[in-house]
Amino acid sequence: MENTLRVHASNNRGQLVGVLNEDVTKTFEVEGEKFYEGKIEIERLSDNVDILPFTISEKLVRAYNLKLEKGEEFAFGGELRSYNRNIDGKSRLILSFFVKEVLNREHLFDENTNMLHLVGFICKEPNYRITPFNREICDVLLAVNRIMFNKSDYIPCILWGRNAKLIQNQKVGTKIDILGRIQSRVYKKEVSEGVFEEKTAYEVSVQKLQILDKEEVKNSDEIGA
Repeated sequence: MENTLRVHASNNRGQLVGVLNEDVTKTFEVEGEKFYEGKIEIERLSDNVDILPFTISEKLVRAYNLKLEKGEEFAFGGELRSYNRNIDGKSRLILSFFVKEVLNREHLFDENTNMLHLVGFICKEPNYRITPFNREICDVLLAVNRIMFNKSDYIPCILWGRNAKLIQNQKVGTKIDILGRIQSRVYKKEVSEGVFEEKTAYEVSVQKLQILDKEEVKNSDEIGA
């Protein structure tokens, strides 16, 4: 699979270019380093929008003298990370784009405003199905090892058409290389009888797929930023 990210030799690299959907707030601290969380709004070619969560360190904010306010436009380079958060007494898998660099429009490493490259291992049996509109879809959970860390990020991915058919019979532990975009999807969940609550899911919509060598998935603990 050809893509512009291969030269960076990274398992997890992407870029988001869009407008802040809200003022960014300082939310947590890790080993003395403070982090901010916010959401960035990115238009699709279909004129729909994805509203995606991101995390950025106070150190980076100061280095670039950033004004993280609603309506400001930014181009972020970084990686999609997962971590566990306790919500209503239950552990939930949370995704956030971890910003590692602030890019200039003239120096983007890809023309797409929403793009992610991942190399990882299938860690759950693929879920293949055909929709009422006769579209082939397959959900895959990907374990992506962090370079230089004994940790993995667990990224839900969705594949369509030919790619869905290709991935459906792959086994847990199969290594794959994908290129796609991060998308937000709003749905309604029944929280009690007749009562529904609006939720947002985040996943990677896969555009290109390459199946690599098969290896065993190593168990890794989750960490935050």
